[in-house]
Amino acid sequence: MSSEGFLKEMQTIGEKFLLKLQKLPKADPVEIVSFCVVLLFIVTVLVLMIIACSCCCYSCCSCDGHPDHRRRKIQVRPVAH
Repeated sequence: MSSEGFLKEMQTIGEKFLLKLQKLPKADPVEIVSFCVVLLFIVTVLVLMIIACSCCCYSCCSCDGHPDHRRRKIQVRPVAH
């Protein structure tokens, strides 16, 4: 997908979202609850992705740009009998 197609798709999704928000005060209670559940799910996924990316970045880069070599895995070799 080209960047132009992607931007157009994002614009279409944004317009549908705004239309849904405008119709929300007149909607049934079930529709309002389902919309809130979907919105909560999306927000939860985004927050978890941010937490995962920040933890990964912190463990790899130690937040100062230098990798932490102390966390290198040590190979365990079997004991010879």
